[in-house]
Amino acid sequence: MNARLDPADLLALDEPAPPSGAAQLIRTLIDLGVDTVFGYPGGAVLPLYDALHAEPRLRHVLVRHEQAAVHAAEGYARSTGRIGVVFVTSGPGVANTVSGLLDAFSDSIPLLCISGQVKREAIGTQAFQECDALAITSSVTKWNVQVRAADEIDATVRRAVALAQQGRPGPVLIDLPKDVQAEPVRAAALARPAPPVPVAPKASLRARAELAALALAAARRPVFYGGGGLVNAGEGACAAFTELVRRTGAPCTLTLMGLGALPASSPQWLGMLGMHGTYEANLAMHEADVIVAVGARFDDRVTSRLHDFCPHASFIQLDIDPAQIGRVVQPRLALVGDCGESLQALLTAWGERPAPDLTEWRAQIEAWRARRSLAYRDDPAHIVPQALLQALDRQLHGRDAIVSTDVGQHQMWAAQYLGFERPRRFLTSGGAGTMGYGLPAAIGAQIAHPGRTVVCVSGDASVLMNLQELATAVQHRAPVKLVLVNNGRMGMVRQWQQLHYEGRYSHSYTEALPDFVQVARGFGWQARRVTARAELEDALAECLASEQPFFLDAVVQAEENCYPMIPAGAGHHEMLLAPA
Repeated sequence: MNARLDPADLLALDEPAPPSGAAQLIRTLIDLGVDTVFGYPGGAVLPLYDALHAEPRLRHVLVRHEQAAVHAAEGYARSTGRIGVVFVTSGPGVANTVSGLLDAFSDSIPLLCISGQVKREAIGTQAFQECDALAITSSVTKWNVQVRAADEIDATVRRAVALAQQGRPGPVLIDLPKDVQAEPVRAAALARPAPPVPVAPKASLRARAELAALALAAARRPVFYGGGGLVNAGEGACAAFTELVRRTGAPCTLTLMGLGALPASSPQWLGMLGMHGTYEANLAMHEADVIVAVGARFDDRVTSRLHDFCPHASFIQLDIDPAQIGRVVQPRLALVGDCGESLQALLTAWGERPAPDLTEWRAQIEAWRARRSLAYRDDPAHIVPQALLQALDRQLHGRDAIVSTDVGQHQMWAAQYLGFERPRRFLTSGGAGTMGYGLPAAIGAQIAHPGRTVVCVSGDASVLMNLQELATAVQHRAPVKLVLVNNGRMGMVRQWQQLHYEGRYSHSYTEALPDFVQVARGFGWQARRVTARAELEDALAECLASEQPFFLDAVVQAEENCYPMIPAGAGHHEMLLAPA
């Protein structure tokens, strides 16, 4: 005798099974516009990777180390203005992300890191690959949280993404126990709206912008000083900044993280400021009477000896983060809010008034510029690193390329000699100075911009930090070009040991560098080594023309120093210039 089915049971048969926590996380990311994640699987995150297997709308880029996953996501985020997303497993997986999270936190890069965790019942028992992810990432994230129920996933992810992008951007982390990933989400949780993210009230800009315009119009030695926050504010903000600089006629300098916010071809461009900035940029800051600081945090590499920093100037500070106002210097006037909105308000306040007469100020700047602080002693018989970067700049002209760097002398030479016309074209590690950043960041940018030329400028010490990511570029068909400034030294460490430690070169050189060409070819890259100056242009052209990843090992003068330089503890007016 057959049992009769209740009509309600028949309806239940047609209802789809509730999604798992992992499936819901992926659905939420897609709903928020995420299309790419960078990661490395492991035991505690396998339910998430299993759910990812069934979702073709979300591209996963498999890296070879979790630190590189974060740097690749940074390159993706910095070059696009979108959030970068990372998946890693528990224990050593999440521990390996800490350097990358520190880098993103220091440079205000919006990231979401999803870390797997052991099952809820095992937390606190020292289970295999368990670690306190929240404790070890608390100081390098804007916010971190552990989700204890699948019903909380949707709302938590939405809140995390909003926090990563709101205000001063930065990394956030969600720690997700393995059993929560597998747990079904109840229908009621899917209908529950995410709690709103608190937004700081905006102060009225109009009155402050009017005062700022008056102060700027009255200045006799004004300077615009832009930082990474200006680039984070987007192309519109940078366009408004460029227009304001043009209308006022004032000179402009940018930090390492701000390069590209003003076109390098602008006649008002002074070059980068700070420890390895140009003579004219640093002297202009030192003698300025009014400085408009936009999205800049007055880093010690910019200010140097603080009590001698811009001694004659009053500051107008524009920043989205209220905590930055007056943190290092006390401004005369502050415009708190999105830099784009503040700059538009300042443009409106300036109106159509003519640019002030800055003839004397321009003449003084031209006198400083005449010192040719980026000049160097060339050697036609060898490749001088400055000449290498100048040659690369010529070859990149008109390509609208994206350039990443690692950290050290080559980073500063790239900042000095490569000209960027638009924002989001220069990717580098500023606040944390993380060696190993350059290659994975370039891969992330290439994934985001498959049709663009993406170049990583690295050093022989830095590239070894994440050399395994050569495999990632090949697997994911990212035709990155890596130009190695190979001097066989930890160049910046050696320079400081020469200048500050009486030439005691303690462990700043490498006696067993690999054959980089053979290594790169072993990973599937095209590669070439160049040692002769006469072959440099041809080697760069071959590198950039390749449709595959290309590793150019350029052997440069080993003992070359990076100038100009503000010595440790000195003021901007006490710069060292090259002996030439």
